[in-house]
Amino acid sequence: MAIRDMLLPEYDQEMANTRKLLERLPEQISDYKPHTKSMPLNRLAGHVAELPGWAKETFTKEVLEFDMDNFVPFTPKTRQEVLDTFDKNSKAGREALAAANDAAFGVIWSLKNTKGDTIFSMPRAACYRSMVMSHMIHHRAQLGVYLRLNEIEIPGMYGPSADEMKFWQEAHSA
Repeated sequence: MAIRDMLLPEYDQEMANTRKLLERLPEQISDYKPHTKSMPLNRLAGHVAELPGWAKETFTKEVLEFDMDNFVPFTPKTRQEVLDTFDKNSKAGREALAAANDAAFGVIWSLKNTKGDTIFSMPRAACYRSMVMSHMIHHRAQLGVYLRLNEIEIPGMYGPSADEMKFWQEAHSA
């Protein structure tokens, strides 16, 4: 079995879980921050929506030159902006992963700044796992905390959430 064929079911599951959480965002997304060092809610939601697109960058390039001086982060104002961006990026990421042959996973992938300095280099397989999937799941969890702190019910990711359990408990306590 090809490596991509082993990874695609996980990709699909994590994208579905992430979309479920993004669907819970308020219609108008604020710049709420639980702490002064935290990313604002609108930027965090935008970052989560952007991350699946990094799979496309990982599998279609060997080097990504990142221009921090001119980088404009995606800071959406509405839930629909987040969902549209997420859907576009998760589709592009899936297509790139689905097109990758086994040899592509071993190719060294590098992130560099505009001065040509290497920020990191690693096999695409490691980049995909850490900088795409784990990175997205990490920020998705942060986003869940933000929503919880704003009294927004959280969907379950790998089973029912505490919000979903209350319905199960009510149904089984009668």
